[in-house]
Amino acid sequence: MQFDSFADFINMGGYAFYVWLAYGVTATALAILIAHSLKKKSKVLKEIGQKIQREDRLRQNRSNKS
Repeated sequence: MQFDSFADFINMGGYAFYVWLAYGVTATALAILIAHSLKKKSKVLKEIGQKIQREDRLRQNRSNKS
């Protein structure tokens, strides 16, 4: 679809509310998904680091007892 002016583009042929609402909802959902994924990734990496440290301490304790 070709628009005669920028105002016509913004108006979207009279469907601007629905079109821009759809873009807004999509952008918001993507932003929430990205933020949640980054938060979860850092949590998982922290848990992995703690598990590695715990396993190292256990190995060290076992070798000290021998």
